[in-house]
Amino acid sequence: MPETREIGSEELVLGFLAEAGDEFVSGEVISDKLGLSRAAVWKHVEALRGHGYRIDAVPARGYRLREIPDRLTALELRPLLGTHDLGQVLHCFGEVASTNDLAKQLAEEGAGHGEVVIAECQTAGRGRRGRGWVSPPGRNVYFSAVLRPELPPHRAPELTLVAAVALCHAVRRAGVDAGIKWPNDLVAGDRKLCGILTELAADPDQIQWVVLGAGVNVNATAADFPEELRGSATSMALERGQPVPRALFAAAALTLLEEWLDRHAEGGFAAVRDEWRALSDTLGREVRVLAGGRDLEGLAEDLDQTGALLVRAGGRLERVHSGDVEHLRTR
Repeated sequence: MPETREIGSEELVLGFLAEAGDEFVSGEVISDKLGLSRAAVWKHVEALRGHGYRIDAVPARGYRLREIPDRLTALELRPLLGTHDLGQVLHCFGEVASTNDLAKQLAEEGAGHGEVVIAECQTAGRGRRGRGWVSPPGRNVYFSAVLRPELPPHRAPELTLVAAVALCHAVRRAGVDAGIKWPNDLVAGDRKLCGILTELAADPDQIQWVVLGAGVNVNATAADFPEELRGSATSMALERGQPVPRALFAAAALTLLEEWLDRHAEGGFAAVRDEWRALSDTLGREVRVLAGGRDLEGLAEDLDQTGALLVRAGGRLERVHSGDVEHLRTR
């Protein structure tokens, strides 16, 4: 069953402890801030311990959060979010067929801007062009956000690039040197660690909704990938040599995604385009592009003002709006 909850006192207590990091927070401070009795604070701390949180309690110093459970529920995620809309309504599942499919259903039923579906496992996860996305349980982060941007349909592809920039920053902050492979993959050493899938419904002049989905290989091991993908897929844990706290990463990813969506809404695509260029693993490389039945080889030179990839092939500058890109040489 999904978990969709409003924020409560237990989560607010957890939020104080999470914000303090390695520092102790006195029960008196928590009590004053939340308008709770000291006994109520203690009761919430005990409840959190019962949920698997390790919390130190030292007389005259207060409480300190030592460890959070490795799971993705509203209790873990909400106190860590620094967002005004994105993820403030969370639909958390243990297992789904596809987070994007559920988010599309919610969007059709009137879900508000920023509602997020997140799951521990997908049985039919989807990538671009109908491909499957390997989604083992309890290892990675799979989420889809419902967005209601004030954009005409022809600008929808910009949102995929916004997401790529935001998630690339989240991965880098977690200690993995990732880059963006046009248009919507994150790679580390030419191995894929994140895919982004954007789907929408629109009127002729206005987007009704966008569902922006992401699958990030966070703690997957080599054994979690099918044998045919082990040479081309990786995870954050494999790249940095140690596990990544999934709740912290998921919250950071959603927070950064909202920051970049806000920038895009306020200032247009120009700043996103500049940042995408800086993070790109595709620009400056010889590539092969399969698009519209064409097989195009050339130098990926730039990203244009619409998000199309500019490839110089045979002396001509070709504009690629969609397709599959293969990097022909490793760096």
